[in-house]
Amino acid sequence: MKEKGAIPRLAVLSAAFILFITSCTKNDDKPENTWLESSEYVSLYTTASVNNMIDLASTQSPGISTLKQYVRSGVEVYKISYKTKAGDEDITASGLVCVPVTGGEYPVISFQNGTNTLNSQAPSNNPMNSSYVLVETLASMGFIVVIPDYPGFGTSSNVAHPYLVASPTVISVTDMFRAVQELDETELDEITVKNEYYLLGYSQGGWATLSLHKAMELEYQDDFNLAGSACGAGPYDINLLFSNMINVTSYPMPVYLGYIYNAYSSYKQFSNPVTDIFSEPYASRIASLYDGSKSFEQINSQLSTSIASLLNPDFVSGYASSDRYLPVRNAFKANSIQPWHTYKPLMLIHGGGDTQVNPVTTETMYTAMLQAGTSSTDCTKIILPGLDHSDGIIPAMLEGIKFIINLKESR
Repeated sequence: MKEKGAIPRLAVLSAAFILFITSCTKNDDKPENTWLESSEYVSLYTTASVNNMIDLASTQSPGISTLKQYVRSGVEVYKISYKTKAGDEDITASGLVCVPVTGGEYPVISFQNGTNTLNSQAPSNNPMNSSYVLVETLASMGFIVVIPDYPGFGTSSNVAHPYLVASPTVISVTDMFRAVQELDETELDEITVKNEYYLLGYSQGGWATLSLHKAMELEYQDDFNLAGSACGAGPYDINLLFSNMINVTSYPMPVYLGYIYNAYSSYKQFSNPVTDIFSEPYASRIASLYDGSKSFEQINSQLSTSIASLLNPDFVSGYASSDRYLPVRNAFKANSIQPWHTYKPLMLIHGGGDTQVNPVTTETMYTAMLQAGTSSTDCTKIILPGLDHSDGIIPAMLEGIKFIINLKESR
């Protein structure tokens, strides 16, 4: 009796063992991710809803309606988290990935957003923000759209944001590209990432885009095939930007000045104490203003638009030449974008009436790129007459989107 009872029990154990081995083998066949940590489905835009959103946006900015001709499919939006670095620290960063509903192989557009101080407004925390929705819908036009949060936002809100600090910005975005490739391999069965990358950004995002353009062309060329970039109103020369900010009686956005100091201090770009640059009571406030909980308006209200009141008088008079401020000048130079001979299509766009980021930054960069050997057919410039910084966002981005679509269709 015992022997007869042992046979079915042995069969059950054997079957369980085979099932265990099979399941292990299936898991082993699945690629192990190096960068991608998690993905989360966020939303679906049907083709009809994409067209409706474009129609709605066109009531405020009529030029947006020209994008309807390129709409081909609906869009799926995902939030991902991935491994990267912020300075010397290993972190988990996050962002949005938008893909066409229709399967196929698609090139990538990476959108680098402009200055943000609120974690609640980071792309992955607020994907329905009107600033991001228009970019998300570009996936309906035959692209995989990547929108990084940047370190300091989303899942990495516990670290300082590297505002206008080049290395952690570039590394965090290119690591997101690698994570998206792994998302393609493990989660997006019918979507393939084409090794063809386009970059788009405005303000801080314009600077980040040009920083990425240079790095992808000269350092990451074996990893990513850069196809072209459109950069709007970026502070490409940070020394020039800072000089323009402080050599005026009144500057409307002191939030930027404090943000730069907070980031450069946090990422050890220079060691000057805050009182070297800011006057009291503002110097003591800087450290508490950039924790992701305060808006532009709230931060500006804690600072001063009067340069004479906001900044240490020694800094204003000695910034350009004093040895005391040499580390600051060197840090700004190191994180500025030095001109080079680019062979990749590049468009620089700026509002001619910009009072926050002086259009001279774009004029100077364009001239310097040509002097470095870049062809005027590879690098083009558009100055939008009379437009201030906020007014220029949509017109500049439309110019950039059309530039990228034309590049894609000409390949």
